[in-house]
Amino acid sequence: MKILFLESHPMWLYGLPNGFREAGHTVMISGPVSRENITEMIDEFKPDLIVSMGWTPEHSREKQAWIRNATKKVNIPLVYWATEDPLHTQNFTIPLIKKMKPDFVFTVTPSLCKIYESMGIKAAHLDFAYHESIHHQIKPLEKYSCDIAVVANAYPNYLEEHPEVFRSSSLKTLIRPLIRKGIRIDFWGKNWEKMSKHIGKEIPRNWIHGYLDYTEAYKVYSSAKIIIGLQNCESQLTQRTYEILGSGGVLLTSDTPAVRGKFKPGRDLIVSSSPKETFEKVKYYLNHDSERKKIQINGKKAVKNDSYRHRAERMIEVLTRRGIIRNVGETIHYVDVLKEKYEIHHVTPGETLLKIAMKYKVSLQQIMELNHFKSDQIYAGQIIKIRKKRSRDVKNKFF
Repeated sequence: MKILFLESHPMWLYGLPNGFREAGHTVMISGPVSRENITEMIDEFKPDLIVSMGWTPEHSREKQAWIRNATKKVNIPLVYWATEDPLHTQNFTIPLIKKMKPDFVFTVTPSLCKIYESMGIKAAHLDFAYHESIHHQIKPLEKYSCDIAVVANAYPNYLEEHPEVFRSSSLKTLIRPLIRKGIRIDFWGKNWEKMSKHIGKEIPRNWIHGYLDYTEAYKVYSSAKIIIGLQNCESQLTQRTYEILGSGGVLLTSDTPAVRGKFKPGRDLIVSSSPKETFEKVKYYLNHDSERKKIQINGKKAVKNDSYRHRAERMIEVLTRRGIIRNVGETIHYVDVLKEKYEIHHVTPGETLLKIAMKYKVSLQQIMELNHFKSDQIYAGQIIKIRKKRSRDVKNKFF
């Protein structure tokens, strides 16, 4: 299959697109989308499937309209992967779906599938993953070597506006108790210098290293002794959960149902449910190298089936089963495609175009225009389109 990804953000370019490529499909990545180039890309590449994902510059309301118009003209399935669920379902995902009108929605939040289906939107769960080309284990680098690291943006304004979110609780359980006790954490990401209100203490400036390119994060994951990974929800896992473990990082994260549903604490990763437990486990594992190494090995094994190739194969399987795309490798006869959209007629010996038009009570001119005929000459065995089927009769089986 040929898949067109409408995306330009580095965070999304290396994951699912590479997964589809590894699964044997041909992939095109759009880069910045414009009203003109999206039509040109579709015309030139002729994709079987178009995918949009996340919340990036390619999801402005203006671009949502361009994408909707371009894809509906060619009747190519458009899929959206809602990676901002559930925190931004109401203020972003649902408005986008209504504007862009994708044929199918995948969400990282299992509980939202029923809600989307009740709205008339076909949906299924698709979790985050990691890709080895970006997140893999290397020998520790001196530049990034440290006891404890965090690779994440701080989002102080969001936490201020939404103090009830689980990320705030995760931060207070995992980071605040260590900072308050003066235990060094090295931070890579934006705005940690603005977090004193949420942590209760100023983070020393020399502990903050600023923005780290997405493609460089694996170097920290492979070099730090412990990586703290905040969770945004109790019912699902963050993308960094998979990326840290896939890079051979020893992950310390919140003790949630989602974490326990996927991993075994103490074997695959370290969990904490209180500030006291965080302090005790950090102290223990920093002083027990062999125990930490075992978790590092097991954590990497635990995500071996969570690559983006696995996610790509899952997406194809779901879309095929739900009738959004045809089976990969299936032989399709053009006449069957025509039957899905048109009422057709097989010409028999001796028939004329005028007699056929009279039989179906349509004008000769209408049949000629619908079939792009320049004359009324026809031949036995020819397939002729009589009229378009009504929209409710079209099942979109093939497109």
